[in-house]
Amino acid sequence: MRKILSSLALLVLLLAPLAVQSQEPQIQTGTRTGVVGVKLAVPEFQPAAQDAKSVELTRIFNQVLWDDLDYSGVVTLVSRSFYPLGQFSAPAQVIPDEWITPAVDAQFITFGNSRTGGGTFVVEARLWDLKNPQSREVFGTRFAGPDTEELARLVAHQLADEIIQRIGGGIRGVSQTKLAFVTDRTNSGNKELYVMDYDGNNAYPLTAHRTIVLTPAWSPDGEKLAFTSYRRNNPDIEIISRIDHGELPFQRSAGLTTTPSWSPDGGRIAFASSRDSNDGPEIYVADWNGRNSRRVTQSRGVDISPVWNPRTGRELAFVSDRSGTPQIYIMDAEGTDVRRIIQDGGSAQNPAWSPDGQNIAFAWQKRGLPFDLYLYNLSTGTIVQLTKDAGDNERPTWAPDGLHLAFESSRNGTRQIYSMLADGTKIRQLTRSGKNESPAWSGYIGK
Repeated sequence: MRKILSSLALLVLLLAPLAVQSQEPQIQTGTRTGVVGVKLAVPEFQPAAQDAKSVELTRIFNQVLWDDLDYSGVVTLVSRSFYPLGQFSAPAQVIPDEWITPAVDAQFITFGNSRTGGGTFVVEARLWDLKNPQSREVFGTRFAGPDTEELARLVAHQLADEIIQRIGGGIRGVSQTKLAFVTDRTNSGNKELYVMDYDGNNAYPLTAHRTIVLTPAWSPDGEKLAFTSYRRNNPDIEIISRIDHGELPFQRSAGLTTTPSWSPDGGRIAFASSRDSNDGPEIYVADWNGRNSRRVTQSRGVDISPVWNPRTGRELAFVSDRSGTPQIYIMDAEGTDVRRIIQDGGSAQNPAWSPDGQNIAFAWQKRGLPFDLYLYNLSTGTIVQLTKDAGDNERPTWAPDGLHLAFESSRNGTRQIYSMLADGTKIRQLTRSGKNESPAWSGYIGK
């Protein structure tokens, strides 16, 4: 079914002209995530018939749509306890004045209906601007596909992303993005590479190496993943296609090679390797297939975990213990202008550069305390703590909207993957089976 859905072209018919195209962004990225006055009402979509399949698929669709919008960081959902009485599946049933009363005070409403028949699940949806009577309808759309749970979820994700983009001033929703991660769920002791939806559903394996894989990294187009593999009894970088699981070449060398990171244009990979050093791994930059590599650090000790500035592609953050303990440094991609960014001791690791290039999320262990997640703002030098008093929290990874982070945490006794808004709120547990670690959030896939 996953392969069927990946190749399925959903029928999407616009039912009305767009009314909101040049609205200013409603939120700011970085640490100031959240709502800036956009209140959205989401009455439950109604099935045309009350057969078991229609009811269940519509229930799934309604729940996923609500969760996606509630977690977007862009809108405030008006509580359904304030809604007018009735069902709201067709335009004639929605009286705008009832939704803009002080009790409800919604600016937008999305509503619609669903039906099944002939093996197909169909959703018709509208988004209205309640306070703009001259151009009420922002859009109307129709989705159709196989009558499966996977399709109901996908339709909800697509609708949520469309709503977010229209009323968020062009900010794109992340409901259709993916998370790669490492898990031992198939065989305790071995670790394989898996991919799941951004909300933790539909997890499936990409590798079956029956050994250890680590440190996955997405190519910018979302079609490939680079990772560290031990299947040849030595840590090497391998690349696999997300589409057909085919292996792609990466030039091997002596010594360990690990922690790959793709450049924003997808043409290069930065990584750590001990190929030329007896003191420990150094940072290298090569073509995406490992050819034409060049060493860009020269230091005693360990240099590892490079990540590109995704905004410019001209800088790398990395971890080095050259000062005695692991700390985070930044340098030009040529290896010049090296500077340390965290000066307060402890152990600072796992740098993750925000999509706008303004912040670096990282894990920091201070004064013997557990690892927690922090944000470092490169313009101001300020540091914001995101997690506290909840086990070890490590390996942050940014969603492409710059509003969400995923990470691994031991807060519930075992290593699991979580996500949250980039201000530390709305933490959600995404995995529960086995031990799970090293999340990597994809960019926007297929667009």
